[in-house]
Parts: sequence; C-alpha cells; structure tokens
Amino acid sequence: MAISLDKLMGFTHKAVQVRTERMEVLAGNLANANTPGYKARDINFQDAMRSAQNGRNQNLTRTHENHIKGHMQGSGEMQFRINNQPDTGDGNNVDVQVERNAFLDNGLRYQASVEFLNGKIKGMKKAIGGGQN
Repeated sequence: MAISLDKLMGFTHKAVQVRTERMEVLAGNLANANTPGYKARDINFQDAMRSAQNGRNQNLTRTHENHIKGHMQGSGEMQFRINNQPDTGDGNNVDVQVERNAFLDNGLRYQASVEFLNGKIKGMKKAIGGGQN
C-alpha cells in the first residue's frame, strides 16, 4: 500500500512555507524601517492557506501576449500594510513595534508548525518500523 506524503504532510508543509515567506517579508520591513519611501508589506496567511486548501493555481495573469508566462513561487498575495501611525514626512510607514510583534508571533507559529510536522514524521517512522522507536 502506497503512502502519499502529500496527503500526510501537504497542508502542514504549505503552512511552514507560508510562515517562512512571511518571516522574510517582516524581516525586510524591519530592515527598511529607516528607508525613506519604503512601504511595509505583509502576506495574508489565512488567504494563502485558503488558496492552498482550494488548490488554486497561482499562475500570473498576462496582460499582453508578449509578456513572459510566469508562475508565482509564493503562496499568498503580497499586500501593503495599512498605516497605523502619522506620516513621518519621508513616506516610510513601517511601525517597528507592529513589525516586531508580527515577526515574533509568526516565529512562534512557525515553530509550532515545524513541531507538528516533526510529530507526523516520527509517527510515520514508528509505523514503518513496526512500532519500535
């Protein structure tokens, strides 16, 4: 009997991927906190996971026939963050506290997803070994 790893770990693996991508975006926001004109971005985790669950193909839409066909590696729609603070005069809208909190929250959720994935792998190893592990 064949075991489908996609069925076993697919959704959790996708969650880890989205969390990783979101971590990179949030780190970029923090790194550009003092860059004039920089606009904070984020990935909507719920939308990304909903699209993964629905199995939507994420091919990029071509607006002209001469454009190169592309496939988005990412998982969610990149969005700009809504301003929570008054304009500082340089066009930068990064709120360091908001970004740090989002980064820490995402990090904890990433760690939980990885632990969950590890548990599935351990369970599968135990099943393959006949319960001896």
